[in-house]
Amino acid sequence: MAKHDLIVVLDFGAQYSMLIARRVRECNVYCEVLPHDIPVSELKKRDVKGVILSGGPASVYEEGAPYADPELWNSGIPILGICYGLQLMAKELGGQVKEGKKREYGKAELLIDDQTNVFAGLDEQIQCWMSHGDTVATLPNGFKQLAHTDNTNFAAIGNPDKKLFGVQFHPEVVHTPKGVEILKNFIYIVCEAKPTWTTANFIEESLKEIKEKVGSAKVLCALSGGVDSTTVAALVFIDQGFMRKNEAQKIEDLFTSKFKINFIHIDASQRFYDKLNGVTDPEQKRRIIGEAFIRTFEEEAKKLGNVPYLAQGTLYPDVIESAVAGSTTGKMAKKIKTHHNVGGLPEKMGFKLIEPLRMLFKDEVRALGRDLDVPEEIISRQPFPGPGLAIRIIGELTPDRVKILQAVDDIVVTEIKNAGLYKQVWQSFAVLLPIRTVGVMGDKRTYLNTIAIRAVNSVDAMTADWARLPYDLLEKISTRIINETPEINRVVYDISSKPPSTIEWE
Repeated sequence: MAKHDLIVVLDFGAQYSMLIARRVRECNVYCEVLPHDIPVSELKKRDVKGVILSGGPASVYEEGAPYADPELWNSGIPILGICYGLQLMAKELGGQVKEGKKREYGKAELLIDDQTNVFAGLDEQIQCWMSHGDTVATLPNGFKQLAHTDNTNFAAIGNPDKKLFGVQFHPEVVHTPKGVEILKNFIYIVCEAKPTWTTANFIEESLKEIKEKVGSAKVLCALSGGVDSTTVAALVFIDQGFMRKNEAQKIEDLFTSKFKINFIHIDASQRFYDKLNGVTDPEQKRRIIGEAFIRTFEEEAKKLGNVPYLAQGTLYPDVIESAVAGSTTGKMAKKIKTHHNVGGLPEKMGFKLIEPLRMLFKDEVRALGRDLDVPEEIISRQPFPGPGLAIRIIGELTPDRVKILQAVDDIVVTEIKNAGLYKQVWQSFAVLLPIRTVGVMGDKRTYLNTIAIRAVNSVDAMTADWARLPYDLLEKISTRIINETPEINRVVYDISSKPPSTIEWE
């Protein structure tokens, strides 16, 4: 890949490590998340322009707390420590960190004492987002206070001569409105990184890499119909039986009309139903689905001749949440859920994978798709999981339960679109719960199934907030579901955010 300035995030176990990387990329500077203890020699080998230390759940004075390579502090590489990263920097360089007298979580007013370097161009007082119990009590030699709050004296510290800075708050979250400006100051002013990384040059460089890797060999492309796999290419579509109502036909019609390709539609629904018979554990579902996809692709590849490569639209959040061995975050990554196309893949398979989008976030893929002239109806399509409705049916999968959810899901999507909110909401869908409740219809007692409606707003799926859908829209959706689906007598609305919940229920 062509040379671009690189900023790295060292991951100390923060839930926002990926978000920091995405914010840096928004500044058109390439960024990756790496293990917290990566040797400085590796960073210098890659000519890293700057290092950002993430937050994390540990306390720096605890036994077994994660530490960086001791050589990092005198490496000459500019460093910005965030939350735990600030505390680690202070302790390692001779300062003192201790448990705070008062914890500080949520919004806080930050009073800036030094309006240079990371705070250049900002007002004396800005809003920030705090999330810490420990605090820096004394500063290391050469450091000075850059900002404070009513509760935290050293809300930001720095040693400008050595280009070492730390902030106790989180500049990467939207609750710190000027946070991106702080990151830009670190990237452009302190690190002197150049904003040369764009989706346009990513396309050019990725195509060159793929051509060099593949040569004249054949590539089988896994197509789900979403923007991720479509941006990679389009060739083989496997209908696993858990698609939305009439969606398999819609995808085939769309791709045969929009693209001049050899489109292969495989109905493998019976295979997937057989494999998942009696399975209720969500992790087991995902692993079974991941392996069944690969085995189906392998069978199709044999019909097409020698096809050594499989291309799929794996994204950065898929890799991080699956926490697979060898992923960039390494030791500190905690598995949230196994994505079928990452941790759900079998150890042995007859393909070498090509995943050109593996280091990209969803919003970056959408921008990439537009650069590639992918139709807008695909670009703006809400995310739909590879396992389909299988992970939106809690408990056992049966054709009857899938049919119920297909009908309900169609109502939800239709009404969201009719309300003009489909493109405004990141994701909106229904979940069939393994719960039956008592109701009354036509003066008779009923004991039927429950549906949960889920709608969230997000940018990259790493964090999300529940969507404040209008009450009259929710009422219309509920009324239609109960009136038109005889198996349902109760509808609930999920108002949890990510974290602590995930977007999907399984």
